[in-house]
Amino acid sequence: MKVKNILLIDDNEIDNYVNNHIITKSKIAEKITVKKSAMAALEYLKNTEGGTVEFPELIFLDISMPVMDGFGFLEEIIKFPQTIEKQCAVVMLSSSDNPNDIKRAMNFEVVIDFFTKPLRIEMIEKLAEKGNL
Repeated sequence: MKVKNILLIDDNEIDNYVNNHIITKSKIAEKITVKKSAMAALEYLKNTEGGTVEFPELIFLDISMPVMDGFGFLEEIIKFPQTIEKQCAVVMLSSSDNPNDIKRAMNFEVVIDFFTKPLRIEMIEKLAEKGNL
C-alpha cells in the first residue's frame, strides 16, 4: 500500500536527509514533506485546513527538538479535526530509547509505533506488515 503524504519532523538535517532517502527508496509515499521544527510542522498542518495542502496520512516525529518537543507536538496535533478525519498516524523516530519516553509516546492514540534512529528499511517493512501503510 502506498501512503499519499508523509511528513517528517526533525531538527537534524542529516536525519532528515537519511529518513527522506529511506522513505523514497522504499517507494511507500507519493509525497514527502520535511519540517525542521514542531512549530513549522504545526503551521504547515494549519494550512491544510483550507485544502491547498494535503493533510499527511503518516508522520515520523522526533522527540528532542528546541522550542517545542515531540510530546508538545502530539498535544497539539490531537486537537486537529483532520487528525481524526484523515486517520493520521504518528511514528516516533527518536534517538531516545528511554522506556519512559516510549511509554509516554504510546499513550497517545495517534502514535502507532516507536523506533530508535536511524530509520531503516526494516522499520518501514514492519509498519507495512502491521497494516499501517
